[in-house]
Amino acid sequence: MLRESLAADLIVELPNAVRLQRLVQTLREYFNCGAVGLLHLDDDSLRPVATVGLVHEALGRRFVIAQHPRLAAIMASREPTWFEPDSRLPDPYDGLLDTPLNEPLAVHDCMGVSLYVQGQVWGAITLDALQAGTFDSAARDELKRCTLQIEAALRVTRLEQENRSLRLARSDPQDLRMPVQESEILGQSPVLHQLLTELDVLADSELPVLLLGETGVGKELFARRLHSLSRRRHKPLVQVNCAALPESLAESELFGHVKGAFSGANSDRAGRFDAANGGTLFLDEVGELPLSVQAKLLRTLQNGEIQRLGADKPLHVDVRIIAATNRHLPDSIREGLFRADLYHRLSVYPVPIPPLRERGNDVLILAGQFLELNRTRLGLRGLRLSAAAERALLAYHWPGNVRELEHVISRAALKQLSRGGSRNLIITLEPEVLDLDSNGHSAAAIERPPEVVAQSSPLLSLSETVDACQRQAIVRALELCGDNWASAARLLQVDPSNLHKLARRLRLK
Repeated sequence: MLRESLAADLIVELPNAVRLQRLVQTLREYFNCGAVGLLHLDDDSLRPVATVGLVHEALGRRFVIAQHPRLAAIMASREPTWFEPDSRLPDPYDGLLDTPLNEPLAVHDCMGVSLYVQGQVWGAITLDALQAGTFDSAARDELKRCTLQIEAALRVTRLEQENRSLRLARSDPQDLRMPVQESEILGQSPVLHQLLTELDVLADSELPVLLLGETGVGKELFARRLHSLSRRRHKPLVQVNCAALPESLAESELFGHVKGAFSGANSDRAGRFDAANGGTLFLDEVGELPLSVQAKLLRTLQNGEIQRLGADKPLHVDVRIIAATNRHLPDSIREGLFRADLYHRLSVYPVPIPPLRERGNDVLILAGQFLELNRTRLGLRGLRLSAAAERALLAYHWPGNVRELEHVISRAALKQLSRGGSRNLIITLEPEVLDLDSNGHSAAAIERPPEVVAQSSPLLSLSETVDACQRQAIVRALELCGDNWASAARLLQVDPSNLHKLARRLRLK
């Protein structure tokens, strides 16, 4: 019965994420257990790609195998591994099971098996239960028998991923045999999914890209993704923080100089354009470049040549430019701080990066990553969020975006530990230790009456308030409807075509 269900999904055309989610759901129902996790091996860590029965933030965790003896035991064997209910080995999912009471319960029964695709280790599947004795010898034998079907599903998924990479194999036949290594960008929200799809198409072009977004949204990660999916990915990606370049050295840093070009120039020196030749140059905070350097950058974009400071002859370079800024450059142009012609050259394809507040439950997935990092850093048995803390994170405005979230989780973990939290217990973070009201946004706002929230929250314009409410309603409807726009339109009681128009205006698609 189980193997037939798994085999049936192999002959149906499904999105990869749906196929893997159905896989773990089928296993959970068949084995009647609390949670199932499908984990992919990334270097020395296991990364959840599909889970059921675990809290939402578990998808953001990265389990370093050397730090989790149960996972190490599973990965060391080709046979299913079962752990006695009284095993003293800590379980990586302790406190992460999604229970009605949201209590930090410990796992009592656990088994798993390593998975291989085309003879190479792919990862593992784990099954956990709160009831001791759930996984008897018959269950372990059944897991062994259905391992081939699980691996077949992974092969189908891998083939589909490799098919999308064929367009990158024109100049490098090895690309037919290896998937593209992408920068890790966590999240499952519709707005992020749409952005990543757009970047996947854009990566294969040679167009300059201008990444736009608030401070802390992770523009560097998106730049790295563009480079890693491009034809230039085997060449250097060179990053320049334009805001950190002193005006007196900016030109030399970017374009290089020759001996004697200025006082202290004792030898020829190549610049960042030389270092990125054949690859990609990422100009972070490009709006901070001095006007004198902007003119020289424009000439390079126009004719592909650089001229080192003090040199007589130009040099040809083959560099793709990705720029990023948190400024509204048209305002800088009006103020005389940025050249209009350079702006138009850089913004051949502008890409707005959505702020964290527009990404829905991605907040919890990212929080999971930072929780696991701090659990490891502090030597804790377990670190998790309470249900109230999850609601507080979802309700917060996040003016500092992902960077602020990282700091919030790190600060809360330290604060909870300093209040007497034991490293040998599962530590649960509550809203008060998150300290989200330090910027004037109360972490407990979701718990307070609407009229109190209205009095204490910063006042937005009416149009901004309406847009924020509409955006939140659409994202929530899509989450409830599995990203089905027609179903979301029915749920919101609007015409589907009007919903698509509104979503485009709100930059949700």
